[in-house]
Amino acid sequence: MPPETIGGRYEVQREIGRGGMGAVYLCHDRLLGREVAAKQLGGLPGESTPHLARALREARTSAALSHPNVVSIYDAVEEGRHVWLVMEYLPSRTLSQLTREEGPLTPARAAHVGAQIADGLAAAHDRGTVHRDVKPGNVLVGDGDLAKISDFGIARSVDDETLTQTGMVTGTPMYFSPQLARGLTATPADDVWALGATLYSAVEGEAPWPSQENSLALLVHIAEHAAPEPRQAGPLAPVIRRMMATPRTGPR
Repeated sequence: MPPETIGGRYEVQREIGRGGMGAVYLCHDRLLGREVAAKQLGGLPGESTPHLARALREARTSAALSHPNVVSIYDAVEEGRHVWLVMEYLPSRTLSQLTREEGPLTPARAAHVGAQIADGLAAAHDRGTVHRDVKPGNVLVGDGDLAKISDFGIARSVDDETLTQTGMVTGTPMYFSPQLARGLTATPADDVWALGATLYSAVEGEAPWPSQENSLALLVHIAEHAAPEPRQAGPLAPVIRRMMATPRTGPR
């Protein structure tokens, strides 16, 4: 159960989302009189005090990133074994919710959403920040298909490495690039690959790889196989192919 108030300032109203990295709550900011979203980190398997401290540092660093297609981080509050990230509240659905409820996007609509996310990622890359967990669940789509990328400062903040020492996958393996799947350090190119995989899922209505219960087996599959061929992407297909190309396979 969440507290009634976070940091003595943010009144918790209701849960509005939940994912692998924590729950998200709609809150009222008493000081500024506005609605915000607060995401709870901490208390997950494998996390420790140093991990949470790193999450707090990365969150505060990411708060300096301001872009119309990036969910803004307003504050980071540490309470007990939890870090609360206070963010811009955007009435929206995630891209995964959108495709689940409405079916695959048309190539034109997917391109419109993708271009906005690409702009946000480019701004982050210019500042030396790599998102490292681009996926449909981290793409928010609001009124008029305004799209924003969320979870900067959260993705894989518990560890620099792709896998923890216990073997837990800390990101989202389904949207890992082959390089990340091999355990290499994340670069902007990995965000580009993941955005391509996200657009693939948007137009195809399914993830790029077959789901597997064993995350390590999925990483091996991604590392050893060429990206799947989009079938319903129309004029967006060459863009997706190039984004999901690797040095080993090259553009097709």
